[in-house]
Amino acid sequence: MPITTAVVTIAAGGALVPVLAHGSEATCRVTYTVGRKWDGGFQGSLAVTNKGKTARNWALTFAFPSGQKVVRGSSADWSQKGAKVTVRGAGATRTLAKGRTARTAFTASGTAARPSAFKLNGATCDSVKTPAPTTSSPSATSRPPASTSPTASPTPSAGTTSATPTTPASDKTTLAARLSVSEVTLASPLSYLQSGYNQMAEWTRVDTEAAPDGTVKVAWPAADGIHVTPLTASLTRAGEDTVVKGAKEVGGLVAHDDGFALLTRVPDTNKWDETAAALVRYKNGSLAFEKKLTGTASNDTSPVLDSQLKWNGSKYGAYFVVHGAGGWADGHFGDKLAYVDGSGATQDGGWDWGCSHNEGIALHAESSGAFTSLCFDDWRSGLMVSTGIAAPDDAPVVQREECWAGYCGGTYPGNAGGLVKSADGRYATAWASRGSTAAVKNPDDSSGRGWKVTPRTDTHQVAVAFLKDGSTPDGAPVRLTDDPKTDHVNVRIAPYGKNLLVSWEDVTGAVCKSGTCTGKFGGTHLRVIDYAGRTVVPDEVVDARIAGDIAVLPDGSLTWAFAAATPDYSTPMTGTSPTVGKLSIAHLTD
Repeated sequence: MPITTAVVTIAAGGALVPVLAHGSEATCRVTYTVGRKWDGGFQGSLAVTNKGKTARNWALTFAFPSGQKVVRGSSADWSQKGAKVTVRGAGATRTLAKGRTARTAFTASGTAARPSAFKLNGATCDSVKTPAPTTSSPSATSRPPASTSPTASPTPSAGTTSATPTTPASDKTTLAARLSVSEVTLASPLSYLQSGYNQMAEWTRVDTEAAPDGTVKVAWPAADGIHVTPLTASLTRAGEDTVVKGAKEVGGLVAHDDGFALLTRVPDTNKWDETAAALVRYKNGSLAFEKKLTGTASNDTSPVLDSQLKWNGSKYGAYFVVHGAGGWADGHFGDKLAYVDGSGATQDGGWDWGCSHNEGIALHAESSGAFTSLCFDDWRSGLMVSTGIAAPDDAPVVQREECWAGYCGGTYPGNAGGLVKSADGRYATAWASRGSTAAVKNPDDSSGRGWKVTPRTDTHQVAVAFLKDGSTPDGAPVRLTDDPKTDHVNVRIAPYGKNLLVSWEDVTGAVCKSGTCTGKFGGTHLRVIDYAGRTVVPDEVVDARIAGDIAVLPDGSLTWAFAAATPDYSTPMTGTSPTVGKLSIAHLTD
């Protein structure tokens, strides 16, 4: 069985050093490169050049010398039996003409000791190797020196600067070349769109998370409940779905080696006849516990979650929207942060009521103490740091925005994860921002706590902000886009090696009203930036949507699941969502 055909890995550069030669009689040549290494694994790539007659259904074989095992391969069919590895051309690359080169890559467990002999269809090849880079952690990130701070644009909006591009990294290979997609057949249809603010179409959230052992879980909604699909470390289906019957909304997912934890909504009895937020834990295919996080004791419900769930090894943090069902907050909307241990017991910390009419949630697990959190508050009109303090009037402000009645942009970043931490404790978040030219206390608010913000543009631009630590914003946000005629939606951020991957979708020819814009879908953009907001790899448009959390695999590469469809942003959404019977699984190597 092939291990996979779904991944592309980029090899590190370096001078070629001959290690084995067979003179002019050799009919093939192989370049073997070891890429990034870490404790317990490494990345590598192969380039095989055919110097003889056309090779049909070509197969390259070699043997690992030290017990290495291929975890996943790329752009070819990879299989392994004992030490022997076979790489076969796949699809349009099954035939390798004279003078042509086939390129493929892999991730493997074990040490990076190199094989020394390669054969193409049984004929021994010349081979060369490139020097391996030094060992590094796959998730290590570092803050750039102060001299790399972004340069402000000539006419910046209030509280915002523009990113200054830098020369791309030395590896010039495109992001699109590092990205490949496979498919998993679903047990039930997935309705992949939902109606958001002003009835504009949004992706139905599909969460993808990696367990410590490298296996992956994907959570997605169906008519009978929330399905959790297990994938192998090679991103192929590992068995039947676990179905959380009657549950609604994927509010957050944590993948464990023995199962998963899911933040979702379940039926409840209350004055509004609304659902309750619940944390559900499955172990080895069986329900371990279901913990309701709202109820009559706390006078709250959860008709929608727009939420995040994180795990620090000893406790879960569940951050979600609540609706008052009694008490002083009856009928009011806010947010709640609850901590639960691995057995389902409530832990100290968090709060019952935080941001007013919360329009976006971000959460990052910390090894101890309060988890770092952000929220969009419509009363205080902006993105606020809510870490450990809910959202009092003096909460640190990341960016003032016109947030009243959904104007902040909808699903930031509850459907995106939204908060990334570097190795040195620096944080980054991204969202669709209208900016501000002025922000003053609202004169019509007798409490003196409301704010009124004048947006810079009708369209949303991609903004990134940084925090020095869990509670201290670091300078003005950085704009990654500045095109008033194009709206930018579905903004997401994820760690990507030493840098950050930012993704968004364009809505071109935008016509805006009441905080939302209609127009034509202009593609899914990927860009790599550093921890100062500067461009490392420029924008590329890829055919891989992002519809939920992005998982970081043990080797530092990224994966996510999505419906292979093109959204319609030309008019508000009416009727029911279209459906798909398969999920596409994207994999982006570093």
